[in-house]
Amino acid sequence: MGFLRRHFLATCITGLVLCLLSITLSVSIGSTRIPAGTVWSIVLHKLSLLPVTPDWSAGRENIVWDLRLPRALLAATVGAGLGIAGAVMQGVTRNPLADPHLLGVSAGAGFGANLAMLAVGNLLGVLTVPLFAFAGALAATAIVVSVAGLTHSTGPTRLVLAGLAVSFVIAAGSNVLIMLADPRAISSVVFWMLGGFGFAQWNNLAFPALALLLSGAVFLRCAEQLNALSMGDESAATLGVDVRRLRIAMLTVSAFLTGVLVAFSGMIGFVGLMMPHVARLLIGGDNRRVLPASALLGAIFLILADVLARRLTAPNDMPIGVVTGLIGGLFFIVLLARQRG
Repeated sequence: MGFLRRHFLATCITGLVLCLLSITLSVSIGSTRIPAGTVWSIVLHKLSLLPVTPDWSAGRENIVWDLRLPRALLAATVGAGLGIAGAVMQGVTRNPLADPHLLGVSAGAGFGANLAMLAVGNLLGVLTVPLFAFAGALAATAIVVSVAGLTHSTGPTRLVLAGLAVSFVIAAGSNVLIMLADPRAISSVVFWMLGGFGFAQWNNLAFPALALLLSGAVFLRCAEQLNALSMGDESAATLGVDVRRLRIAMLTVSAFLTGVLVAFSGMIGFVGLMMPHVARLLIGGDNRRVLPASALLGAIFLILADVLARRLTAPNDMPIGVVTGLIGGLFFIVLLARQRG
């Protein structure tokens, strides 16, 4: 046990270092390259932690503080949220192929956000899009669970097939909304549907960060129950776990987190599928360790994926969903091959 704890601690420390290095790389690279030392000098100066006279231009300070750092932090937040949500969904469904994208949760959140942006308008202020995205994600989750007959099925692929089917139907609804919308709004909505962090701002970071903190706290509190659930419904029930209540709670919180993240970053797939598997390879299957590790790995992965998306089509931004879709699709094929074996 002591070895496992030390291994987990070493893994987390390494992950945190890699996350900081990824953020530094993301902020440094761009049409204007800024040395890493200057990046951190600007950050520490803005936080009043570095009492020195600035030797950098105001333009570089604006690039670092107002443009690139919020973008990197949003990428880290979204990656962490999708990673931990995917780990929870795989745990609560006992399905290694589950994640918010494949189960239709992201599609539902996207439909709700599209409805808010194209049809409802600024009805509830800044909370309009997140609330509609959450409602769409929750509705999609309920539909998928109903279609799959989750409480009566032990097939590992039935839920994913139901999720894919519901995703196609919801995507068709989103396309209808786009077709009927004002042509001037279509281009921005289509780019948003493919995912991106180009609209990241400091005043928008609080919502996804708060959603991640609250949801993460709930997930970690239920980690031991998820461990019990991994042994089967009957075994978990004998250990005192209310299986039905746990499933409903975990799927609801996952829908809430996914809805908020989609509202601020668009639809980004496969992060929740890949990161829990990588975490289990590194530290084993205990959800008390898998959940935080999945969040950390998701943050690192999405920051680096955003860097790649920016560099591939510089000076324009490639939608990050294209990058994660390519990597995640290949990962999904490998995973299916392993499942067959």
